[in-house]
Amino acid sequence: MKVQKGTLIRDNINFLASDKYVAFTYTVPQSKGTVIEGKKIVKAGTILPDNNATAKGILLEDVDVTAGDNVGSLLEDGFVLKDRLPVAPDTAAITALKRITFK
Repeated sequence: MKVQKGTLIRDNINFLASDKYVAFTYTVPQSKGTVIEGKKIVKAGTILPDNNATAKGILLEDVDVTAGDNVGSLLEDGFVLKDRLPVAPDTAAITALKRITFK
């Protein structure tokens, strides 16, 4: 996996309901990216690995996967404003994310 340093300036919507949370390093797959401004980006707030019963967490920041899989921070414990996520969480994903409280 190649990690590239770059600058991508964009406004992210704050979906955290509290400043207290736990996040871990997560390899973000290129297959989850969408082309934005000529780069393949996985948006902050994306439920990974999928928005279903396999959910492990919520991506905290946009991740550039143009050159391949890349590293990001995955929220695994905390409070989230679900209406601010880019895609509404599936009921199965909410159940799977036991340590995340959706408001």
